[in-house]
Amino acid sequence: MIKNILLTIAFALVLMPNISGQNFPFPQHTEYYGHIKPNQYTQVELDGHVTAFYDAWKDLYFKVGCEDNQYHVFFDSGNTVTVSEAMGYGMLIAPLMAGWDDEAKTIFNGLYRYYKAHPSHIMPHLMAWKQITGCVDADGPDSATDGDIDIAFGLLLAHAQWGSHGAINYFQEALLIINDIMGANASEGDINQELNSVKLGDWVTSGSRMNGTRTSDFIMDHFRVFACAVDDSSWVDVVDECYTLIEDMQTNYSPETGLLPDFIEDVNTTPRPASPNYLEGENDGSYSYNACRDPWRITSDYLISGDNRAKEAAIKINRWLLQSTGGNANNVYAGYELDGTRLNSWSDLSFTAPFTVGAMADTDNQNWLNTLYSKILQSNIANGGYYDNTLKLLSLITISGNYWVPPCDILNDINELETNKNSFRVYPTLATNTINVELNPELVNSEVICRIYNSMGQLVKQEVIGNSHITSMQIDSFSKGLYLINLCNNQGNVLGTQKVFKK
Repeated sequence: MIKNILLTIAFALVLMPNISGQNFPFPQHTEYYGHIKPNQYTQVELDGHVTAFYDAWKDLYFKVGCEDNQYHVFFDSGNTVTVSEAMGYGMLIAPLMAGWDDEAKTIFNGLYRYYKAHPSHIMPHLMAWKQITGCVDADGPDSATDGDIDIAFGLLLAHAQWGSHGAINYFQEALLIINDIMGANASEGDINQELNSVKLGDWVTSGSRMNGTRTSDFIMDHFRVFACAVDDSSWVDVVDECYTLIEDMQTNYSPETGLLPDFIEDVNTTPRPASPNYLEGENDGSYSYNACRDPWRITSDYLISGDNRAKEAAIKINRWLLQSTGGNANNVYAGYELDGTRLNSWSDLSFTAPFTVGAMADTDNQNWLNTLYSKILQSNIANGGYYDNTLKLLSLITISGNYWVPPCDILNDINELETNKNSFRVYPTLATNTINVELNPELVNSEVICRIYNSMGQLVKQEVIGNSHITSMQIDSFSKGLYLINLCNNQGNVLGTQKVFKK
């Protein structure tokens, strides 16, 4: 009995890295892979640019509502209160700025409560993508993939930053969202498992849209962390498919510019830029207000993972931009055809700021990075809107070296409990409706008690394994999530502990 209690306590401790404060307080100065930063400023000055802009951004965009214990990210357009994309950004920003902002955890928890109050009507752990005046779900209510991905990743950031010991089990909530994003089959969630491609949202369940994708949803560094959190290599396959599609577009449709379209069709056969009005408007096949985020997302993956595919894609875009502008940041425009023809006559931070992140990968062009960075610093937050100001803030965080991802060892701290793992095996590892536990007769020669605990350390099932050395336990009634399989002998000694994840 004592051993059983100790296991439960240990399981709880696994999910609480640091009770007293932040584990990764701002500034972090992450050791990115080969890159450059703007060198006309010191590191202290770069950090100061982030904190000054964050303070102004926070006052404008982190809003209390719609209930007293909820926060949302203000979407300053028409009667829209917020969208899941904005909520995802907020749930990235809050834990990244913890240590500078003493209210970061309170704000994050309020964002989480708002997200939970607005579930998709299709996949219950994903978010309804839009709320309007009165905090009413509108135009669905189903999910948008990028919001889902960032919300899940934000919860993993929160777990790494503050631990999951409080009122909200960030880790368990992240696992639930990640598994709804993946879904049980190609028609569920935000991923088409048959193609390893990212869908437009959980509303895509059949038809030609199953073969479409949005390039700004290629958030590879998040997918790598998901693979670690749920111990599922399917997420690595999604990363590979994203890079395959990027290469297809850059090789076949933008060999001179490297630019990517907002949307891609026919990913199941011969991928191509989407036709006009595929989903949002006439520029759906161009580098427009969705794809403008691509240099930030792609380069973030390179900085964190060192993946050369990301570096090459980012540099291709950056060198075209340098050539097309003549090195003048005032000549960066808001949107392009894939051949580099500009769509609009104006500039926009939502393009210039992500381009600046992309320039970090091109170590041969320091002056160009400096020029772009100076340009985005000149912008006044009062002259911008939610979208461009938020992309500027996220870009500043990355450029200054203060973007980080939850380390895999924190997400897998539970492995420390896998003592004497060879005493038994569990299959399938990624359990569906049955867990089979087989003892190693060379190491275990007596009756043992097999217990299953959920991620809260609660005992949810128990069986005795006798002379047969094997038992099969039905778990079809279990919710999705992480579970511990623990074996003890009759004296209460722990023989081994392993984890499984039910999809």
